[in-house]
Amino acid sequence: MAAQDADVQAERVIVVTAQRRAEAQVDVPISITALDAGMLETANANELSGIQSMVPALRFDRQSQFVQPTIRGVGTSITTSGGGSNVGIYVDGFYSPNPAEADFDLLRVRSVQVLKGPQGTLFGRNTTGGAILVETADPSVDPAMEFRASLASFEAIRAQGYVTTGLTDALALDLEGNYATGKAFQRNIASGARDRRYRNWQVRTGLKLDLGDVTAKLRYQHVETDDPRPLLYNIFVDDVLGIGAPSFAPPATYTTDPDYYAPGPDRSFITTNNDIVQLTLEADLGFAELASFTQYRDQDVDASLDLDKTALTIFQYGLPVFNRTFTQEFLLTSRPGPALQYTAGLFYLFNSDRYKTYADNAVPLGFGRVRLGGSDAPTRSIAAFVDLTYEVTPSLFVTGGLRYAHDTITNAFYNVGEEAFDVADVKSDRFTPRLVVRYKPSDTTSLYASYARGYKAAILDVGGSCQNPPDFVCNDVSPETIDAFEIGFKTESALLSFEAAAFYYDYRNLQVSLFTDGRAEIINAAKAEIYGAEAAFALRLGGGFSITAGGAYVHGRYTDFPGAPVYMPCADFGPDVAAACAGSGVSYLNVPVDLKNVDMQRTPEFTGNLGARWEVGLAGGELALSGNFYYTSSFFFGPSGTQFQGGDYETLALRAQWDDPESRFFLAVFGDNVTDSRYVNQVQYNNFGFGATWSQPRTWGVEIGYRY
Repeated sequence: MAAQDADVQAERVIVVTAQRRAEAQVDVPISITALDAGMLETANANELSGIQSMVPALRFDRQSQFVQPTIRGVGTSITTSGGGSNVGIYVDGFYSPNPAEADFDLLRVRSVQVLKGPQGTLFGRNTTGGAILVETADPSVDPAMEFRASLASFEAIRAQGYVTTGLTDALALDLEGNYATGKAFQRNIASGARDRRYRNWQVRTGLKLDLGDVTAKLRYQHVETDDPRPLLYNIFVDDVLGIGAPSFAPPATYTTDPDYYAPGPDRSFITTNNDIVQLTLEADLGFAELASFTQYRDQDVDASLDLDKTALTIFQYGLPVFNRTFTQEFLLTSRPGPALQYTAGLFYLFNSDRYKTYADNAVPLGFGRVRLGGSDAPTRSIAAFVDLTYEVTPSLFVTGGLRYAHDTITNAFYNVGEEAFDVADVKSDRFTPRLVVRYKPSDTTSLYASYARGYKAAILDVGGSCQNPPDFVCNDVSPETIDAFEIGFKTESALLSFEAAAFYYDYRNLQVSLFTDGRAEIINAAKAEIYGAEAAFALRLGGGFSITAGGAYVHGRYTDFPGAPVYMPCADFGPDVAAACAGSGVSYLNVPVDLKNVDMQRTPEFTGNLGARWEVGLAGGELALSGNFYYTSSFFFGPSGTQFQGGDYETLALRAQWDDPESRFFLAVFGDNVTDSRYVNQVQYNNFGFGATWSQPRTWGVEIGYRY
């Protein structure tokens, strides 16, 4: 009986790679939400952003084509060249620095791990909020295949296929693809028709050579998307400012109805074209394991945005982005066993974000784009790091880590029209330490206290202050820094997995986008204090029934925010200012206000989820009934943390799936947002007015699949 209990316990152990090595989650002194393929399926999470409903204190927001995750209040709304995210995203160990690639379809995923808190030592730059690790299946010499297809509301069709086989005893090949299409749920205010479609597809293939002590894996992925849904705006209605429509727009040219959108049927769009090549080499050196990760990413994005959010063709803005990224990392990891365990590495990154800007007003009339400007801030980062864990006693472990990073921005420039203007180089150096004490009273329980520092890399403000007359001086925006303190508890058994943590962040030098004398710029302005607590558990009750739940409380405040951007109606400044605004089409002025102790942007105080799954035999096969409930309290979309309130909603995902006795064929029905909550996904704000994109209403679908 004891042996059986040990076997059951071994099956329940959750393995994560948060410390760049495979370890039991209970032994890792980091707050982690780990989701396997079954949990993702329970919540109908087909894209990475779908994990938000299962991860307390995580948000996925957008600024047009740019996806910006936030963890525990640490995120960004900056979209300039080289701006980057505060949450690092890694797929199979490879860093993806481009915010336009931060949401993607999940193909053959084994797990998604959300690491909360700064990961500056082991993962480096732009992980002040945390990191998201996606792990996918390797090619296998054992033949296998899977195909699934679904049909859902709004003509949504999704098809996925995967096949893997051995070419020799040591060489494996796999091939997978995904295609998704459907209609946006909103109707055009002019025609009343649902006339906008999305079409996204991708293919990925890989070769894996396994020679025993040495393995090599080569992957290629191609992704194309044509998805206008993030740009189908209507006018946002603010509790204080009222209807955020431009003053020049007649009511017939806009709408506040969540089920309709105002811009013309083909005017606003986002298309992407991505190519990714990755090479992973791993060698067993006997005393340690050595890994090399080599990557090249090439992404072209084209977009046209309607800045006034109305049917008028007045302020249509083109924003193509051309991103090129090369990364190389070497990782040396000790073998399990000795009292001293170590992970050491070297990292190199080159990233170029070439922006071009256009006036697209005349495009619907058959004319071409008019070049306005653009920018690029080529960035290079070189880093070295080491992380050491010493077993003081069988129950006490001490970890110390340090990372040194040298970042440079060279050959940067901005354009006015077609003319280019060079910008002086910028250099910065950062040390990011980590210190942990972990106590393990039993094999299934850990307590820990940790300190970690993270940083968000420097920015050269080529898209803002560089272009501001009369001085045309570029702001050298220093790195953000965050000092994080955390205590936590974890336990794992055949019946229950539980973890809880309390944290405190001292967040300084925040990079913020604001207006000074009517001109946009990025500076280091704000300071913030964040503290809170979170907990999660998974309960396995037997009889095929299990429950998962998690909740987070986050108190995030800007303790000091000089020059915070606050939007105010032109009419509040008197008739002369109102007349001047009307002459330029502006409805609101962005006024710098010194704020203290106000909410941080996109930081709900409470988030939580509750999931359940019941598996029972039916007709010789197995029926699985599952659901996931998610709640978030209110928060502010505005950059100052005082305007454009959202949140305070709940969603429910449901799924029923029957598998045949051989677990090859399956049939499922599913529902998303079954509560039919209507909530704002994002607010787009500027001097013309305020636009909103809304959540999709309740949807239902059916899925079939076959695997062997």
